[in-house]
Amino acid sequence: MKKFISIAFTASLYTALLFAPAAFAGGGGSCHFHGNAPAKETVVVGCAKGQLETLVSKAKIEASWKSVSLDKAETVDGKSTKEWKLTFKNPAATEANKKTLYMFYSLSGNFIGANFTGQ
Repeated sequence: MKKFISIAFTASLYTALLFAPAAFAGGGGSCHFHGNAPAKETVVVGCAKGQLETLVSKAKIEASWKSVSLDKAETVDGKSTKEWKLTFKNPAATEANKKTLYMFYSLSGNFIGANFTGQ
């Protein structure tokens, strides 16, 4: 009987540890949100600044983008629903067609994508 209880306790402990990170997923810290509640502009802007740093660190965009601040945040009609569209301008960008970066987020605050076309 003691062996059975020990096995059951160990299995429960491993299960709890395995799924514990899922309990903390989402929320403001990770910029991954669940549900349909619209995110506040300040939250989306904070997430976009973090995404900008990530794009620079992964060499997806020039290093000069790291010091660029937000030009405009607005909600626009996306393909199927409203989205956040954030605009960053970098006059120091070397390519003329890459001086404006657009980031798109769902209305609830999840990152959709980034490009230089705004589409």
